[in-house]
Amino acid sequence: MSEVQETTAPEVAERHQTQRTQKVGTVVSDKMEKTVVVSVDYVRRHPLYNKRMRRTSKFFAHDENGTCKVGDTVRIEECAPISKRKRWIVREVIERAVQL
Repeated sequence: MSEVQETTAPEVAERHQTQRTQKVGTVVSDKMEKTVVVSVDYVRRHPLYNKRMRRTSKFFAHDENGTCKVGDTVRIEECAPISKRKRWIVREVIERAVQL
């Protein structure tokens, strides 16, 4: 007699769920409602000269409570499209900027 292993719906969903991409960057604009612009720096090597080059990408991220200010270091995570250019959501504020 063979035993059949039963699985529940949440277990199946857990197995098929992939890890969402997360990035750490600095808030460069908070002028919009519930949206911040996050600048993420990364380093690449030049294909011919092999010199390290610093590049910057800007992402529009959803900030539901409007807690992020310019200069804050935040962690953003990809999500389903919220608007035309907004495909990221702020997960946590890692470090607050010094407000003068």
